[in-house]
Amino acid sequence: MTDLNEMRWYVVQAFSGFEKQVQRSLKDHISRSSMEESFGAIEVPTEVVIELKNGQKRTSERKFFPGYVLVQMQMSDDAWHLVNSIPRVTGFVGGGGSQPVPISDEEVGSILQQVQEGAEHPRPKYTYAPGGVVRCRGRASEDFRGVVEHDNFDKERLRV
Repeated sequence: MTDLNEMRWYVVQAFSGFEKQVQRSLKDHISRSSMEESFGAIEVPTEVVIELKNGQKRTSERKFFPGYVLVQMQMSDDAWHLVNSIPRVTGFVGGGGSQPVPISDEEVGSILQQVQEGAEHPRPKYTYAPGGVVRCRGRASEDFRGVVEHDNFDKERLRV
């Protein structure tokens, strides 16, 4: 079995909106080709966001880097060809031809830390900064435009 320390992280470009499908296809192709020893983790960096819709809080996922998948692998001709043969993969980011450049461990650590923090502490999808202009709708304030003074997402309130 290959030592994970020999593996490097690469960025694979995929069609936007198909990142999770590329992740599943890649895992499937790896297992069918018996190349598990050449691959480690395959990640689509996402964070959990909370949005208010019709007065209800809903959670959803937002991708940090739409159109990109992080792949931990030991680069070889066979591994390169396997990744590039996946439907909806346009290739590797960085480098040229069959010699892509891996990203640094610090960059990967930073990205994975953001993913972990996003899972532990969901953020609001929309934030309102003081001084921003909002349009208020309702019976008493039909098409009233106001300036945000304070945003309290936990209590679902804005002071305008």
